[in-house]
Amino acid sequence: MSLQYIDKLLQPASVAVIGASNRANRPGNAVMRNLLQASFAGPIMPVNPKYSAVNGVLAYASIAELPVVPDLAIVCTRGDRVPDIIEQLGAFGCRNAIVIAAGLSQLEANGETVESAMLAAARRWHMRILGPNSLGLMVPGIGLNASYAHTSAQQGKLAFVSQSSAVCTTILDWAEKRSIGFSHFIALGDGADVDYDELLDYLGRDPKTNAILLYVESIRSGRLFMSAARATAAHKPILVIKTGHTLESLQAAAGIAGDQVGADGVYDAAFRRAGMLRVGELRELFAAVETLAHGKPIHGERLTVLTNGIGPALMAVDTLIGNGGRLETLSDDTLQRLQTVVPVGGHSGNPVNLLGDASPELYQKALEILLAAPEVDNLLVLHGPSALVSGETYADKVIHTVKRHSGRTPNVLVAWMGEGASVAGRQRFSRAGVASFRTPEGAVGAFMHMVQYRRNQKLLMETPESIPADIPHDILAARKIIHTAFERGEGQLSIEDDVALLNAYGIKTLPTSTAQTPGEAALQASSIGFPVALKIVSRDILHKSEVGGVVLNLHAAQEVHQTADNMLKRVASTYPNATVAGFTLQQMARRAGAYELRITVKNDPVFGPVILLGEGGTDLDTERHNVVALPPLNMALARYLVIQALAEGKIRDRNLQRPLDRHALQVLLTQVNQIVIDHPEIQELDINPVLASGAELTVLDISVKLGDPAARQLAIRPYPKELEEVAMLKNGRPITLRPIRPEDETTHKEFDHYLSGDDRYNRYFSEMPHLGHEQLARQTQIDYDREMAFIASARRDDGSEETLGVVRALMDPDNTEGEFAVVVRADIKGQGLGKRLLQKMLGYCRERGLSYLTGETMLQNNGMAGLAKSVGFTVKRDMEEGVVTMRYDFKS
Repeated sequence: MSLQYIDKLLQPASVAVIGASNRANRPGNAVMRNLLQASFAGPIMPVNPKYSAVNGVLAYASIAELPVVPDLAIVCTRGDRVPDIIEQLGAFGCRNAIVIAAGLSQLEANGETVESAMLAAARRWHMRILGPNSLGLMVPGIGLNASYAHTSAQQGKLAFVSQSSAVCTTILDWAEKRSIGFSHFIALGDGADVDYDELLDYLGRDPKTNAILLYVESIRSGRLFMSAARATAAHKPILVIKTGHTLESLQAAAGIAGDQVGADGVYDAAFRRAGMLRVGELRELFAAVETLAHGKPIHGERLTVLTNGIGPALMAVDTLIGNGGRLETLSDDTLQRLQTVVPVGGHSGNPVNLLGDASPELYQKALEILLAAPEVDNLLVLHGPSALVSGETYADKVIHTVKRHSGRTPNVLVAWMGEGASVAGRQRFSRAGVASFRTPEGAVGAFMHMVQYRRNQKLLMETPESIPADIPHDILAARKIIHTAFERGEGQLSIEDDVALLNAYGIKTLPTSTAQTPGEAALQASSIGFPVALKIVSRDILHKSEVGGVVLNLHAAQEVHQTADNMLKRVASTYPNATVAGFTLQQMARRAGAYELRITVKNDPVFGPVILLGEGGTDLDTERHNVVALPPLNMALARYLVIQALAEGKIRDRNLQRPLDRHALQVLLTQVNQIVIDHPEIQELDINPVLASGAELTVLDISVKLGDPAARQLAIRPYPKELEEVAMLKNGRPITLRPIRPEDETTHKEFDHYLSGDDRYNRYFSEMPHLGHEQLARQTQIDYDREMAFIASARRDDGSEETLGVVRALMDPDNTEGEFAVVVRADIKGQGLGKRLLQKMLGYCRERGLSYLTGETMLQNNGMAGLAKSVGFTVKRDMEEGVVTMRYDFKS
């Protein structure tokens, strides 16, 4: 449904309260009280046939009697009445409602749950529902407190969205004492309709929101969430606290959200991939909020510490280094200036120690030096209580010094330690907009959250190297293998098909053969060469080790025959009803001196297929033994996964003679990733073990399980290879029209340098300098779910690629309208490329169901206006704004 209704949900001009009450301790009473005590300027209309007035405001007996159609209705009635009320509101013209009642998914009426009936009524009238089980929402900027919370949120630049009403009220209490305000405070409740994805899209576009905080218990749609989160986190910090670290809490969450909960490690991987920062507990969230609300965005990652005691400073340094942070190295000039003010016995290096009897004036002098030091990006000021001067006096001096400092100012955090003597000082900092903390560890922890967020963003914008071009990718052969098995109704590939599938993607396996009888097994063993491994094949035996179904290092045909006979006897004794299909024989690999690894693909109920990497073995625990990543993976993301596995000890460094070749493992991960992308029928894939000896990686065993392709969806849309096509310029030069991909950054940089000054001015509406890495990364690493860029690529004489032109379209989240831009190299103009690119984008937008495609260009850009008109755009000149507007209507 369209985000246009979300606008009125979060920015209503009028509000109705259905079930408003004069009785204390009722939601309808608390909601009315909060609405009236806030400064909301629009009509507030209580609806209840029992009252002529509620809290002194004229009440209406029914929805139909309201004098105006409310932008927002707050439904405070019993749960069983909600569907009928939503029906009445929809018929009256209201398009947004907050539902307070809980338990609607458990209540039943007329053969369906009350929640289902509510949603059916909402869909009939294109209504949006926040809740049920919602505390409500607050938008302090417009004086709206549409909740039954015990207090109101102050106005600020942070947005908070939570599924838990209890967490909402806790955050409100904490923020009120620290003068922290919010642009939006939203209790999502059960999220039956409006969910995180739409709110992230809205808040990402809201100029009054600088950062977003999420409390998450479960997510309904991994793909919608990831698309919105990636788009928003690219330009605004998103911090998330997610419950479900333990099996017990996951089971509790499943009782609330059904079975769509997902593994905690997968959530962790999803948050990282989206560019969000996860914090472990409310204490960490509070610290991070303090930094976001009162701190400045950090530019560097190093920290400088100013203190009146070495003990607290060392605590800060230990926490910093322990969390992967770094101390700033002060310049010689800064050190010399500090030496003129630091007392004897103090320390002018970092940390700067002014000693316990430091006066407020000494703090001021040292602070002025550090604020002026060009190398200081982040400054932590520590203060322990003093019997000589009050903590408030020190705080006032620090605040005054920071406020009056002109020019560049580092990000300043303070830790005013202690309770009674320091509380007033911390309150002064909060009112002054300086991030303050009780302890050095808390301050450094909050700082490192911002550092980690910055690192996550840099990682996601890293330019990936291209996957080696010589790796086979026989998708047709692989599809034939899978489709044949799928059509036979087989839920699992045979060992021959497993090996053939890997070989189609260039993944090395050992010589393998199958046999139906012990005698045939002996013959096959002689054929592939001794020593061999022998394995029983039966779909009825889950763990072969229970029947001695795997025997290694068999050196003779007779030994193979006898071993196979014994296996059959053990199966007949242990699993008399099991069907044995035969045996698998495999040439023995040299395991000595090699790493044994495991790569697994599993289907998470929320985020779809995920890739797990760890050491080989029988256990598969996503939390304890593996690192997790969401496909699609490029070489940069695969490299990070390998680094993460080594750093977290999921792959142990065994100091073998031939060390693990990380690059080779990265390539293997991208090969497995491609298998997953190409074949939605694959529900599980388990490669265990992979022998890694230097750059040589060999798969010893693989299991591939198949299922309904409709039951599996990647959380992130992969590169749409099916949109590639070959075309030709007027001069006969062949080109490829294809979606852009992250690996194109280098050629896109060359393309940007080819553009003429006029082209750049017409494209960017200003004298735009050449694009840097961050801008190029944003243009090449796109979300194919909500934007598209087609490039025209051609081969040079030396075989290298170059980009000749590009067309882009960015779609709004509800896929109604898109905005396009097209630019072609000046030396290619006249070849019909611009028209060809624009036609391809129109075809794509029509296929995905877009209603309109719009664009703007400069008045003097007659070429663009003519091109748009030639392919069907309506072109208008706006002389007042100085632009040409272009609009394509797909519905006409």
